[in-house]
Amino acid sequence: MKAILARMLDPREISPETPRPIRRCEYERMVELGLFEGERVELLYGVIIRMSPHGPEHDAALDRLTELLIRSLAGRARVRVQSGFAASDGSEPEPDIAVVAPQDYDDAHPSAAWLIVEVAKSSLAKDLGPKARLFAEAGVAEYWVVNLVDARVEVHTVPRDGLYRTIQRYSRGDTIELQHFPDCKLPVSEVLRK
Repeated sequence: MKAILARMLDPREISPETPRPIRRCEYERMVELGLFEGERVELLYGVIIRMSPHGPEHDAALDRLTELLIRSLAGRARVRVQSGFAASDGSEPEPDIAVVAPQDYDDAHPSAAWLIVEVAKSSLAKDLGPKARLFAEAGVAEYWVVNLVDARVEVHTVPRDGLYRTIQRYSRGDTIELQHFPDCKLPVSEVLRK
C-alpha cells in the first residue's frame, strides 16, 4: 500500500484526452451511495474537488449573512446554505449561499439562482476564478464573494460568454442592493466585522 501511495499519478505523464470527466448524475449517485461520507467535496467541471476547511471568521460571516437574507427575503425566496447547485452536466458546487425560487427541492438541486454567495479566505483564488466562470456560464445573475482577506464584498453581475462583465467592490460603510430584490439592502458592516 505504501508503494501505491508513494507513487502518485503525475498529470504530465498522461495525455489530456485520457482523464474522463464525471457527470453530475454520476456524482449524485456516488453521493447517494455514501462514497464521500465524512468528506466535504463538490463537483467542478467534471472533477471532484475537496472543499477548503473554514474557520470561525468564515462561519460567523456566513451566519450573519444568512440571517440577514432570510429576514429580508422571507416568503419571496429560498435561502439555501452550503447545499448543492446543479450548475451544469459536469458541475455541482455547494456554494455557501444560494438564493433561489421559493419551492421544494426534494427531487433535484436547483439549477437557477438569483444570487450565489461564497465566503472566501483560503478558497479566494478558486472562488474568484473557476467558480466565478462556472456561475457566469450557468447564468447566475448575481454572484458575491465575501472576501475575508481584503475585508470587502465583491459583487459580480452581467454574466455573458462565461464571464461577469461587471464587478463592484463594497467595504464596511457601504450598502449592497440585491439585483433581483432592490428593496433588500444589506450593510457590509453587518456581514464583515473584522
